[in-house]
Amino acid sequence: MTGFATSKNRLLYMYARLAEGKLLYKQETAQLFGCSLRSIQRDIDDLRTFFHEQNERDGLTQDIIYDRTLGAYVLTPPLRNLLSNEEVFAVLKILLESRAFTRQELKPILDKLIDCCVPKTEQQRVCELIGNERLHYVEPQHKDKFLKKMWALGEAIYQQYEVIIKYRRNDGEVITRTLQPVSIMFSEFYFYLACFIVPEEREKLEFRIKDDPFPTIYRIDRIIDYKITEKHFAIPYAKRFQEGEFRKRVQFMFGGRLQKLRFYFHGVSPEYVLDRLPTARILEEDEKGLLMEAEVFGSGIDFWLKSQGETIEVISRTALPVNC
Repeated sequence: MTGFATSKNRLLYMYARLAEGKLLYKQETAQLFGCSLRSIQRDIDDLRTFFHEQNERDGLTQDIIYDRTLGAYVLTPPLRNLLSNEEVFAVLKILLESRAFTRQELKPILDKLIDCCVPKTEQQRVCELIGNERLHYVEPQHKDKFLKKMWALGEAIYQQYEVIIKYRRNDGEVITRTLQPVSIMFSEFYFYLACFIVPEEREKLEFRIKDDPFPTIYRIDRIIDYKITEKHFAIPYAKRFQEGEFRKRVQFMFGGRLQKLRFYFHGVSPEYVLDRLPTARILEEDEKGLLMEAEVFGSGIDFWLKSQGETIEVISRTALPVNC
C-alpha cells in the first residue's frame, strides 16, 4: 500500500470515528497505522480546518476538541448523537431487569450498546458494573427468540397489512386468527401485539363484552406462526387506536371494561400509586387517608389491587364510555 493510500485511509478512519461521536486516541491511532504522533496531529489539524470550513458554509458550529479528562479528541457536537455513559448504563440495567429476552438475543444487544456507545477506556468498568446481573440473568420460560417476528409485525402495523397468526392460548389450544395489528407494547416481562380481529371472523366469536371497541391483545412469544398478507386495512382517523392513552389505563395486559375507580390510599407515599396508575389523581385527604381516583381498563387492575392488601380500599367503580 502506498504512503498516499495509507494517509488517506487514516484520515477517513479518523473522520468516521469522530463523526460517529466516538473518541479518537492519538497514540492508539498512530500505532494502528504505524505512523508518528506528529502525522496524527497533522491529520487532526486538517480535519479541524475542514470542519471550520463546513461551519462557515452550512452555519453549523462543530469543532474537534481535546478532552483532558478522557485523554482523547472528540467532535462536538457529533454528526450522530450517541448515548452518554450514564444513558447507556441505564439502558443496560433496564434490559437486564426486564427479563424480556432470551440469553441468545440479549447478549449481542448488550455487547453492541457497550461497543458503540461507551469509550474503550470505560468499557471494562461498565462490563464489571453489569457483570453479576449478566452472569445470573434468568431468561423467560418461553425461550422464544422473537425479535425478527416482532419486527415483521411492526412492519405490518406501519404498512397496515392484515396478518394471519397461529396462537397458543393459556390452555395450550392453538387457534388461527386474521388480525389488523395496531400496536406493539411491553408489560411485565412480555411484548404484546394489540390488534383488531377482522369483522368476518369476529362475528363468529363470543366475547365477554359485546361490541368491545378496544383491541384484542396477544403475547408475541405465543405466536407460533404468522403470515403478513398483502391485504391493506384502514381505520378512520376518529376511531384510530391511541396507544398512549390506552397504555396509561391498562394493567397487566388483561382485557375488560373501561372504568373509573375511586379508592382510599392508606400507605406512606402515594408516588407508587401515581406511577403505577398514570391516570390517578388525589382528590382530597381526610381521617381515612388519601382519596384517589383513576381511570383503568381491563380486569388486570384486580390482580394489582389484591396485591396491595389493606393499603388500598376501593370505594366505588363506575363504567365509562369509550374515549381513549
